[in-house]
Amino acid sequence: MDRRRFLAASAGALALTAGCASNDSEPGETPTRGDDPTTGGGTSTDPDSGGETTTPAVPDAVGLETLASGLQNPLDIAFTQDGDRRYVAEQPGRVRVVGDAGLRDEPLLDLTDTVVTGFEQGLLGIALHPDFDENRRLFVRYSAPRRDGASTEYSHTFVLSEFTVSADGLTADRGSERVILELDQPQANHNAGSVLFGPDGYLYVGTGDGGAANDSGFGHVGDWYDGADGGNGQDVTENLLGSILRIDIDGRDGDRAYAIPDGNPLVGRDGLDEQYAWGFRNPWRLAFDGETLFAGDVGQNRYEEVDVVDAGGNYGWNVREGTHCFDADDCPSSTPDDVRGGEPLLQPVIEYPHSGEPVSGISVITGNVYRGDAIPGLQGAFVFGDFRAQGRQFVATPADSGLWSTSVLPVADGDAGKLSQILSFGRDGGDLYALGNGGDGGGVHRLASTS
Repeated sequence: MDRRRFLAASAGALALTAGCASNDSEPGETPTRGDDPTTGGGTSTDPDSGGETTTPAVPDAVGLETLASGLQNPLDIAFTQDGDRRYVAEQPGRVRVVGDAGLRDEPLLDLTDTVVTGFEQGLLGIALHPDFDENRRLFVRYSAPRRDGASTEYSHTFVLSEFTVSADGLTADRGSERVILELDQPQANHNAGSVLFGPDGYLYVGTGDGGAANDSGFGHVGDWYDGADGGNGQDVTENLLGSILRIDIDGRDGDRAYAIPDGNPLVGRDGLDEQYAWGFRNPWRLAFDGETLFAGDVGQNRYEEVDVVDAGGNYGWNVREGTHCFDADDCPSSTPDDVRGGEPLLQPVIEYPHSGEPVSGISVITGNVYRGDAIPGLQGAFVFGDFRAQGRQFVATPADSGLWSTSVLPVADGDAGKLSQILSFGRDGGDLYALGNGGDGGGVHRLASTS
């Protein structure tokens, strides 16, 4: 199996790997909405321009203002509501504090003796309760050893836990841990990792399809589609893998440490109540822009995609990779009528290939819409990256239908060495932050104007 590195180790550091397999047949395209999507390459056809291709009007480059360096694989960031403190998750299991004066030596929370690391495992996501300033509730998503009772064939256990942070915001009480959710993971990869609160106050949790390749094999259940073996992405009844979950952590439901929002799409229907959307391979990062939820789904070996996520949406894996049939020349555009009423397989809004110019890569890193004032020309554009992009970012122009036009957003020459491997993004107010590895190790950088 041809494996590619998703989040790779820098010297002596740990690695996160997207996992892929070679696929000898060229998949055919199967658009599932009325528009013919453009496919990668950085341009799209504007119907009002006489058929000419157009690209977004974006800055020639952006700068990187470094807030902290010397981190070890920074994978997620959370911002306090007063804006004077940032919490950063390091893959080995520490949550670090970044203030206006830089990185604090002592971690907020150290789980290195508990967290399973290597490959795509580790401390993968953090989130602060919307009322954090009052209740001090911190949520973390990490990889742990197999829990008691799990099959020895499984790799590890997904853990979502809550901790209480001190009034000064500098220490989390290790003894306050309350486990919210545990999921057994068949393989070590495709763990996703994002946890974030939506504008509705509920917690959204991304889960990968369980690992390995093709969404098939041990730990990958059967589904309605006969064109490919597996899998967890298309199943909503047997497990919570290959999905985005939505839970209410301010309530409890029976033996659960959380409640189920009444509006979840499978409540009262055939399926697990936690499910919010499904059909994902490895939705590594999630992001909210207002009420719009973005998910970047890491592809297998041909296409990367970013989705706008709707409640009850099916995003196609492993029937499709991006807009293309996976491992088949033809594939359906919806489930059968007897599978949730024939739901459509929804299109991504961004797709790009694993080879070609100007936009290509191997593992999409979801960003967000830039809503700041510091970078003229970037307002309203969706900024994202790819692990292989050598620190370059990409930018997409939102459109009402079809794939969004994408182009390269270079980093200014003087800042390019700060971020050779993008691992994650975050947004505070309108400003965007890029996390990753560079010449000074792992760092947190705010996107800035070059003028």
